[in-house]
Amino acid sequence: MKSLLRTLTILALAVAPCLSWAQAAPAAAPAATPPAAAAAAAPAAPKYKDLAAFKEAPSYATFTVNNTWMMLSAGLVFIMHLGFATLETGLTRSKNTVNILFKNSMIPCIGILTYAIVGFNLMYPGADFAGKWFGFSGFGVSVTDDVASLTDAYNAGYTYWTDFIFQAMFAATAATIVSGAVAERIKLSSFLVFSTVFVAISYPMTGMWKWGNGWLNTMATPFYDFAGSTLVHSVGGWGALAGVLLLGPRIGRYRSDGKPVPMPGHSMPLATIGVFLLWLGWFGFNGGSVLSADPGLVSLTLVTTSIAAATGAIGAMFTSWAVIKKPDLSMVLNGILAGLVGITAGADQMNMNSSIIIGLSSGVLVVLAVLFFDKLKLDDPVGALSVHLVCGIWGTLCVGLFGAKAGMAQLISQLKGIGSIGLFTFVFAYVLFLIIKAVMGLRVSAEEESGGLDIAEHGNESYPDFLKSAK
Repeated sequence: MKSLLRTLTILALAVAPCLSWAQAAPAAAPAATPPAAAAAAAPAAPKYKDLAAFKEAPSYATFTVNNTWMMLSAGLVFIMHLGFATLETGLTRSKNTVNILFKNSMIPCIGILTYAIVGFNLMYPGADFAGKWFGFSGFGVSVTDDVASLTDAYNAGYTYWTDFIFQAMFAATAATIVSGAVAERIKLSSFLVFSTVFVAISYPMTGMWKWGNGWLNTMATPFYDFAGSTLVHSVGGWGALAGVLLLGPRIGRYRSDGKPVPMPGHSMPLATIGVFLLWLGWFGFNGGSVLSADPGLVSLTLVTTSIAAATGAIGAMFTSWAVIKKPDLSMVLNGILAGLVGITAGADQMNMNSSIIIGLSSGVLVVLAVLFFDKLKLDDPVGALSVHLVCGIWGTLCVGLFGAKAGMAQLISQLKGIGSIGLFTFVFAYVLFLIIKAVMGLRVSAEEESGGLDIAEHGNESYPDFLKSAK
């Protein structure tokens, strides 16, 4: 208890200078425009006779810079999938490594394809569906008018194709979050079916409510989620919660008296590499969500993002040191991610002080959430529920508490968005998992789980030269 009190005192002293929480973000940080659908963004008539005419226009150079930054950001977000793969692999047991890597290799492939076939036009159905709960503008992605889609007639920051690939990189992230929470006991085929439907339908439907100019974006005080604390991370977290509830814990994870039995991951170096890859990718995740190469706003967003990640690690370190009596590396790694998730909803709206508070509080919260879920016997091998669900909710609420948009009206809108998206996503995921369970089964057998999914599902191992006694 003395150690806990001492830690809380240190944290209070660290936060005290930063309590100007109501201070607005710098004037150079206006609200970013939500991603626009093709039909909504394109004007009634092209601005240029042809592409050659556009290349001669004064705006061509600026448009090229903006579009290049957006494509680079899409690449950075893509790298996050490698980060998720190495993090999840490191925090789980070696006998499931091939299975973890297989899932994380397939998720972006499934995500890009389903988003191209149906997801993009569900999420951005066009101006005819403004303020609605649902919209759909047809299957597939295509360009019928080069001038309207490949110049600043489409958007000042990017082409139609850049818009699609950037958004597609986001889409698969939601299913990746679910993968970590249900690791080491879900059937591969069942997970792949879930991921396909979840990314193709659930994620874009709720994304449309805000980013596709749906009902959450047309309220008197619009719901605000800059880069996806709720629309990406909490969506994945709600899907993960549904899966964890239906699957149950791994064999041997809890004793008969309910106390958790540690099942440490097999490679903390891999987990650490994964977190730093994710931090790098977040520069594209948040920085790209500015939707242009605006120097002031992009640089502010990268600073607030990094400050929140750094203070997330500090908060998690002190909290784990106080509560579990050791400075736990896995908690610190999740603290970094917690800070990143927490700042994502309002990264363009915060100043340094607000970023410190959001990151620090997220780092504290993630440790407490991990311990809380363990008490409930909700087995989450990588802490996905704590990082993405809990801190995604907290980060979204922070938009109404700190920074340029802080106020009661905004806080109420944030609550509406969190509640509606959370309810829809959880029910959708839970029903989908139930259907999959009834049709094809959800969990591997006890024998397969004990032997490891590498052999049971794939017939090979990631470390064939390791002694079985070392696993």
